[in-house]
Amino acid sequence: MTLPRWKGIFPAITTKFHADESIDAEGTAKHIEFQIANGIHGLVTCGSLGEASTLTLEEKLQVADIALKAAKGRIPVLANVSETSTREALRYIEGANKLGVDGFMVMPSVIYVADAREAMLNVRTMANAAQKPIMVYNNPVAYRVDLKPEHMAELADCQWIVAIKESTDNIRRITDLRNTVGTRYQLFLGVDDLAFEGLALGCDGLLAGVGCAFPRETVALYDLMQAGEWAEALKLYQWMTPMLHLDVSTKLVQNLKLIDALVGVGTEHMRRPRLPLIGEERAFIEGVVAKALATRPAKYQSVL
Repeated sequence: MTLPRWKGIFPAITTKFHADESIDAEGTAKHIEFQIANGIHGLVTCGSLGEASTLTLEEKLQVADIALKAAKGRIPVLANVSETSTREALRYIEGANKLGVDGFMVMPSVIYVADAREAMLNVRTMANAAQKPIMVYNNPVAYRVDLKPEHMAELADCQWIVAIKESTDNIRRITDLRNTVGTRYQLFLGVDDLAFEGLALGCDGLLAGVGCAFPRETVALYDLMQAGEWAEALKLYQWMTPMLHLDVSTKLVQNLKLIDALVGVGTEHMRRPRLPLIGEERAFIEGVVAKALATRPAKYQSVL
């Protein structure tokens, strides 16, 4: 069986809400259209940035449905699976499959700190239930579960697993993965402010956060790196980096939704306990974004 080889820029899209915290279907669809119009290659719904932890299973399915209808088959739509039990994960996968998602991004374990044996079995179980292409999201920094290169080598016999989103915050991991598993998996870098480094080491794509507000610039970075235009790519990356740092934070949702609002591509509405930033935190991000907009490279600018 030939499965897709995903590559390029896959934003982990923000979930749009109304002021009363209900899902803003129109705003979410509009934001996805903005992403597609600016060249993204795929997207992931209801990840960490998409506030998955505040959504019910049914609401996650609602967002996946909104994304599928907005994408209209132009790009792959991946549903993130971050349930706290395998049982609930399988229920979500069943529902998302009925909607027709193109694949899944799965988390080896959430809340419970699974060991490698438990995490690998969880991934296998989800993949075999999905019967669709799977990206494994490895983020030991945030979730304290680490599937290392040797574990991914052990999972290589599972045909449905096609990609890894690597978010260890240790850029050495990319080379270690390549040396261990070769090209068995597509590798996506999941840490915004390691994007240049990851692509330089051979990553096939980026799971972008700040790219939600600056999709064309993010796609341009990927294109330049693929073309070997390192110097031009580095200039673009250096321009973006102060904003990219804002993705690597426990307040990434607040940070990036504020960026969306300042750029004019979204609102700050989010679900509590998260609250919009105030005081020095807010002023700092406003300053970073103001400088970025004042120095934005015109030839790569996203079109609203």
